Amino acid sequence: MRNTAPVHKNQDLILHIDALTSEGQGVGRVEGFAVFVPFALAGETVSAHVIKVTSSYAVAKLIEVMEPSPERVEPLCPVFYACGGCTVQHLNYRSQLEYKRQAVADALERIGGFKGIEVLPAIGMDEPWQYRNKGSFPIGNVGGEISIGFFSPRSHRLVPTYTCPISDRRVIDTANKVAEWANENRISAYDEQTKRGVLRHVVVRATQAGGIMAVVVTTTSKLPHSEQLKEKLDAVDSLYHNVNPNDTNVIFGAEFKLIFGASVLTETVCGNKIIVSPRSFLQVNPLQCEKLYEKAIEYLNPQPHETIADLYCGVGTISLLLARRAKRVIGIESVPDAIADARRNAELNGLANVDFICGEAEKVLPKRIADGLRPNAIILDPPRKGCEEQVLKAIADSKADRIVYISCNPATLARDLKLLKTHNLTPHLTHPLDMFPHTSHVETIVLLSKLNAKQHIAVDINMDELDLTAPEKKATYEQIKAYVQEHSGLKVSNLNIAQVKQKCGITERKNYNTPKSPTAKQPHCPPEKESAIMAALKHFGMIKSLRRD
Repeated sequence: MRNTAPVHKNQDLILHIDALTSEGQGVGRVEGFAVFVPFALAGETVSAHVIKVTSSYAVAKLIEVMEPSPERVEPLCPVFYACGGCTVQHLNYRSQLEYKRQAVADALERIGGFKGIEVLPAIGMDEPWQYRNKGSFPIGNVGGEISIGFFSPRSHRLVPTYTCPISDRRVIDTANKVAEWANENRISAYDEQTKRGVLRHVVVRATQAGGIMAVVVTTTSKLPHSEQLKEKLDAVDSLYHNVNPNDTNVIFGAEFKLIFGASVLTETVCGNKIIVSPRSFLQVNPLQCEKLYEKAIEYLNPQPHETIADLYCGVGTISLLLARRAKRVIGIESVPDAIADARRNAELNGLANVDFICGEAEKVLPKRIADGLRPNAIILDPPRKGCEEQVLKAIADSKADRIVYISCNPATLARDLKLLKTHNLTPHLTHPLDMFPHTSHVETIVLLSKLNAKQHIAVDINMDELDLTAPEKKATYEQIKAYVQEHSGLKVSNLNIAQVKQKCGITERKNYNTPKSPTAKQPHCPPEKESAIMAALKHFGMIKSLRRD
């Protein structure tokens, strides 16, 4: 079939860039035909060279930015345009946060069918650099020298990396020391084409307490020149050798050998001690991780009498937080090593009210629900592929009052929320968080609940006591939160604010806090927060006075 695309391979184009894709590529159009241009930004005019044409789109290489966007900045990383680690480092950070918020909103509308859904501003970092406390670095021979680095986009061509602005300095320094050791002792790098060579990867993790764990992956059962490596890595607290002789792109093989130091390290997440072993999965951005979990727990609002289910619980980081607030927590995870660590973590923190079940959520949860489990609330943090339909149906069948869904993929999140809506579960609050600055990835926290919940919290304030101003005189949720924190030291949620505004008769539009039936359950705003929010509403002129006898 003859190609009818209005562009052809090797053609040079002048394009106006209309938008950014969810992967951070600029999108221009020729006669309505999409042309994707990596490293181009929305609003720019660029020259580009077409390198690929399909029946529905083309890909072009950026040649020159003729009219730059005011949001464009100089990337801090010297290999940004070659390395595949970051995708939007050339976009200023404020605009990155809006780009990610919009990506979530677009996915929810386009894939989920949620028209006009409110997506709150993305939670960002004050200093969005050197945040990654873990790095997995492939090792290769580049120009006759062993180097660590990252693969160029859509290839296995190694880009040597001697510095990485988004990585903890300890992580990148330790990885480079392994490369130095390999060069000094003439240890070969594994070649994927010839299937020969020894060194494959080095994985390094640094804890907030100062600990460093390194894992050197080789094809050989014996680690060559191990004594010299010990000397080179004298600042490391734990050194492992992993054996992976397989023809695979999976980093780790089955066998781990402790070369020296501690078998595990300990990290602190939201006040709980968490064991760190070579296979442990923990979020690589500790500061944002704590913000994510604290916000998720705030929205879930666990109560002392409740049973909570934590799906895809990993090593139990969220389960442990819930166990300090709820009567009982049930964690479900399919990875045996993670469940073993989760149980050790519960014991380490003296928490006996959490049970961890090893199994796939799509099998375990439906069976438990069928057997009579009725959790009051559910929290889930699935992998990028999202949830199996059996999980979503079991969540609906559980009759849980509240569900918090944490997602690292807006597309699968939107797909899953669309299915949950068919089961009478609706999103009330959607809040992105920037876990990985300078990349296109975004985490999202969504609060859902049944439309026909059967309980309510009594409103105990008389509407006659309030003297309301004109409805057009308003402050944003972010302004109210900022005022409350500055004047009372309290952190309040959008849910808290909407609840108090409802009590005050401020109903600008239908929102997530509006009861869907006369008996709809609403999480309770604590009295001290209610008073602080009232003060903010008065400050912003949204209520004139609050007279109490």
